[in-house]
Amino acid sequence: MANAGLDAKTIEIVKSTVPVLEQHGNAITKRFYEMMLSEVPELNNIFNQTNQKRGGQPKALAATVYAAAANIDQLENILPVVKQISEKHKSLDIKAEHYPIVGKYLLKAIKDVLGDAATDEIIDAWAKAYGVIADVFISVEKGMYEEDAASEGGWNGFRDFKIVRKTKESDVVTSFYLAPVDGKSIMKHKPGQYITVKATIPGQKYVHMRQYSLSDAPGSDMYRISVKREDAKGDYSDGIVSTYMHETVQEGDILPISAPSGDFIVDTKDARPLVLISRGVGLTPVMSMLEEVTRKQPEREIYFIYATYSSNMHPMKERMEQIATENKNVHMTFVYNKPLVEDEGKYDYKGYVDEALLNKLLPTTDVACYFCGFEDFMRTVSDSLKAMGVKEEDRHFEYFGPQLGMSIA
Repeated sequence: MANAGLDAKTIEIVKSTVPVLEQHGNAITKRFYEMMLSEVPELNNIFNQTNQKRGGQPKALAATVYAAAANIDQLENILPVVKQISEKHKSLDIKAEHYPIVGKYLLKAIKDVLGDAATDEIIDAWAKAYGVIADVFISVEKGMYEEDAASEGGWNGFRDFKIVRKTKESDVVTSFYLAPVDGKSIMKHKPGQYITVKATIPGQKYVHMRQYSLSDAPGSDMYRISVKREDAKGDYSDGIVSTYMHETVQEGDILPISAPSGDFIVDTKDARPLVLISRGVGLTPVMSMLEEVTRKQPEREIYFIYATYSSNMHPMKERMEQIATENKNVHMTFVYNKPLVEDEGKYDYKGYVDEALLNKLLPTTDVACYFCGFEDFMRTVSDSLKAMGVKEEDRHFEYFGPQLGMSIA
């Protein structure tokens, strides 16, 4: 890939802007979204408005642009990140024709924020560089779309699914079982992947799209997602879609969804002990992993650690206990930080998942770890595993939201 044909002068100019991007990147990307979404309002149906409002999306894009600029002469260095972003783009049905629009407004934002410091020479260099970066994304995503279309039961874009079952899992989590309206086969997902739900909510100006991890094992004729209800605070809060799912969507209703996407996938060829750690609704992808690994690798040692507030906030508890009972190699641990009086005997530890607890539970540091939950939880888990000596390549995580440095759309 190298510099993909960029001349030395262009590379020099782009790399010289790296300090500027580091200083003004968030302002540039915030301005980019403001201009683009106001002048091309139909794109509001693609971009997550909650992430815009919170500022997570601009920060993620700023970090990505910074990384691209710093590696413009060796773009292969960021290929793993490109592939991760492209998985999300695929789930949102991002098309090649969207890239020129993004490029146009990114350049306008650079000029708008930097003013006279953004000379014609700098803007021209960035236009060339963006073209090369966009081509990399378009190429990677083209391959992904083609792979999905060629897969048994696969599809591109959105496909209508019917809610065939709706099950309350806890006070805040409800599972939805989705079967294709056309009655045809569905693509087998990989444990840990997610789908995008397209929600057209009455009274809302724009369509909302949300990614939800698939919480069941692959191989069924339907998909299961388990949705945590968030508080609805404004039109673009996280809660607007989850409240709609919990209160309005019923069995028999139709939801358009994307084909499974994502690279947070458990390796079922690895025979080392598997560690699955989650908190709250972060259990959804690791629950899929647990179901699949106990089926495919019945002898593999599994350490499943789940943290939540209390029993009434503990979804799928009976299923977890059933798996542990049926599979003696599954070591199940429940951690409650605010247990109820009636929770006595229903959990293993009171408090939080930290280095001391992980040291107590894990027999070795030569393990494959997958963890998911809110940002602070995952930072604690990652730092703890690192301090214990678990290698970076063995620490895999999924973050619900725009990953800093890992998201453009």
